[in-house]
Amino acid sequence: MLALLGLLLFLLPYVVLQDHSYITIDDNLEAEFAIPYLLVKQKVALDYRPGVVLPAVMDGLPRNAARSGLSVTVGLFQLLPPWAVYLVQQGLVRLLGLLAMYALLRRFWLGDAQQKALAAGVALCWALLPLYTMYGMLVLGQAALLLAFLELRRGPARWWHWLIIGAFPLWSIFAFVGPFVLAALGLFVLYDCWQAGRLKWRLVAGLLLLLGMYLVVEWPLFYSLLIAKQFVPHRLEFDMRLINPMGLRAGLRSAGQFFFTGQYHASRFLRLAALLAVGAVIGRAPAGQRVAQLRRFGAWLLVLAALAFFSGFYPQLVAVVQPWLPAVGAFNFGRFHFLTPLLWFIVLVLALRELPNRWQVGLVSLQLLVGLAMNAEWLNNLRELAGRPRAYEPNYAAYVSAPLFEQVQQTIRQQTGLEPADYRVACLGFPPAVAQLNNFYTLDSYQNNYPLSYKHQFRPLIAGELAKSPMLQTYFDAWGNRCFLFSAELGKDFRVGAFQHRVVQDFTFDPSTFRKLRGRYVLAATQLARPASSGLRPVGVFSRPDAYWRIYLYEVKSE
Repeated sequence: MLALLGLLLFLLPYVVLQDHSYITIDDNLEAEFAIPYLLVKQKVALDYRPGVVLPAVMDGLPRNAARSGLSVTVGLFQLLPPWAVYLVQQGLVRLLGLLAMYALLRRFWLGDAQQKALAAGVALCWALLPLYTMYGMLVLGQAALLLAFLELRRGPARWWHWLIIGAFPLWSIFAFVGPFVLAALGLFVLYDCWQAGRLKWRLVAGLLLLLGMYLVVEWPLFYSLLIAKQFVPHRLEFDMRLINPMGLRAGLRSAGQFFFTGQYHASRFLRLAALLAVGAVIGRAPAGQRVAQLRRFGAWLLVLAALAFFSGFYPQLVAVVQPWLPAVGAFNFGRFHFLTPLLWFIVLVLALRELPNRWQVGLVSLQLLVGLAMNAEWLNNLRELAGRPRAYEPNYAAYVSAPLFEQVQQTIRQQTGLEPADYRVACLGFPPAVAQLNNFYTLDSYQNNYPLSYKHQFRPLIAGELAKSPMLQTYFDAWGNRCFLFSAELGKDFRVGAFQHRVVQDFTFDPSTFRKLRGRYVLAATQLARPASSGLRPVGVFSRPDAYWRIYLYEVKSE
């Protein structure tokens, strides 16, 4: 009950603030909201036919380049507005994560009656980890998946263990965790076979069920890329030598970050409590048992260190192979770090079992404090409640600024009679996802997967600005997930607030390419000093006290 109360207190700021909650922007609100929203709005969530597109994105992003419609997250967008989807998903993911970890600990590692409180405390720490809940149960759900496979190993499992395995792909993302979970569970099956002297077909069946469900859920991805070959993905032009630092020092620094804090998509938190717990167990062990404890926990730490080194040096390994096998950079096989939060918690639990009560209380409290202190989203919501938000971290309502963009649409409608579906826009100084959430049809977007041909069509539009900035040129040519309008003067500032009063003095823009892409308007969060030299004419300026942005509307001049 105390763990559930702790979770409710954690979620309370979101409940109070609602659409004025702060939601993590980088790689989240700017990337993970608009596509499921548009899949539902444009009624193509489950339409996997090869010719189906999302017309509001990149003038027709292939539908099968977007996430699966067989996703709990997409289903929530059928029922709720985007901000409510996030709050509900946040609550459900963390609640189910708490229950899964508690059930796992009580069943296998902390089953004694006097260990109930410890299991609840560790489960609460697990549920409150800083992570991207828009990825669903991708991280926290691994506790449930492990529970199900351990039950299969022990003996005939119950129906709900099979349900857990079958449901995991419905609320996770294959590209982030699927291959790595399957690989880890495959090793688990082989280890059990070696230890037991026979293959347990229940485990094989569980593994096949997980793989089969991923094939069903992620059918659009597999079909478009491997069978129909619907388009060539832009990821084939990823150049690891240019987008990642190279050399021994860079690799060691990256490996150290993976080991001690993890990766932010997969939950970034300092592994201090687990390391202190291991140190305490070894230090307190009697002389005759110290070597045994060192070997026991050393094996776990060695596995975690190996995963950290692999992830840290993975970009450099790809860079070596890429000249002979260019496609190797298209998929990130270094994402084993998504498995490490669970592994670290297992290490923590195994160590806590060997320690007296006062150590247990202290270390669980430390882990809880670390998780909260490194949860920037939650801390920003506390600042929202206190009336002291960070200037560059707007809440959801201010970021999306629906009334402001409605004014922009109304102005265009009054002047031309056109609805958003009748024209295309591009955004400067702010993420296109903001415009997409306000029902504009954008030529630019933040996409993990889109046709390489479109990247090549889009590039001439921004070629002049890329030529001014080697940094931006590498950013687009060697990566390109952010297929944006760029300005060398703005650099990578994609969040130009109204309070900044930025003015771009020289914006090199190809209006001819813009017209070929069916573009008509540029929505800019910064003023252009000389729009006429860019082939644009100013239409209006829009601002509101409750909006983060000031939008300058420019129309491309006719030929």
